[in-house]
Amino acid sequence: MTFRRYVLLFCTAASIEAWQFPQKPITFPPNQGSILGTGSNIDIVTGSQFNGLTTYANLPYLNCLSNDEAEGQKYDIAILGAPFDTLDPEPGTGHGVSGSVAKEKRRISGGVCTLVVSGRKAANESYSAQPRIITLGGDHTTTLSALRSTYTRWGQVSVIHFDSHIELETDEFVSIRRGLNHGTFLHIAHEEGLIRNTSIHAGIRAPLARRKGDMRNDIRCGFTAVRARDLDRIGAEGVVSRIKERVGDSKVYISVDIDVLDPAFAPATGTPEPGGWSSREVLTILDGLNGLDIVGADVVEVSPVYDTTGQTTALAAAEVVWSLIELMVENPVGSRI
Repeated sequence: MTFRRYVLLFCTAASIEAWQFPQKPITFPPNQGSILGTGSNIDIVTGSQFNGLTTYANLPYLNCLSNDEAEGQKYDIAILGAPFDTLDPEPGTGHGVSGSVAKEKRRISGGVCTLVVSGRKAANESYSAQPRIITLGGDHTTTLSALRSTYTRWGQVSVIHFDSHIELETDEFVSIRRGLNHGTFLHIAHEEGLIRNTSIHAGIRAPLARRKGDMRNDIRCGFTAVRARDLDRIGAEGVVSRIKERVGDSKVYISVDIDVLDPAFAPATGTPEPGGWSSREVLTILDGLNGLDIVGADVVEVSPVYDTTGQTTALAAAEVVWSLIELMVENPVGSRI
């Protein structure tokens, strides 16, 4: 099933034409005049796809907060940058947007922002009145803003949480660590009534500060878990089955912390944990989630300053985003309002 139009958004303020570079066909033999022609008015600076603001996969962009720019520019799926960092043990995730976006140029094809972007009219309203958003973090705190927006447009959701940590620190930790941060956001989302008691973690392997207390709170907040080493026993197909069985036919939000991957595949993250899944395994599991009613997603905790020369973390994150887009395209979801 296809939409009449796919326009993905990146939250910037510039002209849509800036990514296009028109040119005339090359003629032979060479050296017989300019390719662009004599007296051409082409601006080789702003007209180049290699200059200007960078977007995911070189897609068109507009200012997400400008009603004038957004007028008439409808979209069904939006890519929203959220460069926010609450200082992980290894800070730098505020630059994660640029890392994920830069690597996906190989493909030629904040809370207020989230509410505004999701509040626009979709391009194909026969499927949904509102567009869906994929957020590029930033640290995992940004997911709370996305879940608040998702609740406004779609109601409660089941969260499929790919991570090495449960991110459900208890009331005691919320107080000690001064409230909202990348380790408490799911606890707060539950307390605000944003998520269903049919949520699930995937890839968990990090140690717990208070094992019994943390696990009791995890269950209370509506989560169960597929641990990283469960994959060795049940395989990717078994992981997919558990996830689908857990969320059922509910609306789904997928959040991917890049540290769900083993540091061999994603070293550039704030809190790496050994013993994680490979890039191939995560992509296989994501592809297996086809058919779910996915209303929002994010990829977070990419910290480019710690990446390899080959930018393996950013490359993996960009590919995860692509898989999320495919899942959304394959299964349009009607909004609540």
